[in-house]
Amino acid sequence: MLVKHWKLLHFEKTYKKIGLGLTGFGIFFSFLGIVFFFDKGLIAMGNILFVSGVMLTIGLQSSLQFFMKRSNYKGTISFGVGFFLVVIGWPILGMMLEAYGFIILFSGFWPTLAVFVQKIPIIGWVFQQPFIRSFFDRYRGKRVPV
Repeated sequence: MLVKHWKLLHFEKTYKKIGLGLTGFGIFFSFLGIVFFFDKGLIAMGNILFVSGVMLTIGLQSSLQFFMKRSNYKGTISFGVGFFLVVIGWPILGMMLEAYGFIILFSGFWPTLAVFVQKIPIIGWVFQQPFIRSFFDRYRGKRVPV
């Protein structure tokens, strides 16, 4: 019984590691697609890898709950329409819609990201300046998306 439980924990950790890797490759391929003058193939591959990585990292059920929340409909729809526009050959407009959807969907993570970035040795100094810190403090305490 204990061995089965350990194997389940091991598979769960493995899925999360694979999910983080897929998310990272998705960001990398999207970046390459932008660098190579909005190459729709690279951007589409980056989107697929990013979404599948997020789903593996937080789980299928949690992902569906996150994307189907009433407060996240606007972000989910704009990200989906943007992905569709990239696939049919309009990468610039599609990326703009995807960026808007990404910002709306993950807006609850910005305060957590701000605290993390402020603790990075060299970059953190920039983000600890009074003007930038006041900007991040304004959004601290907002809703958490998951």
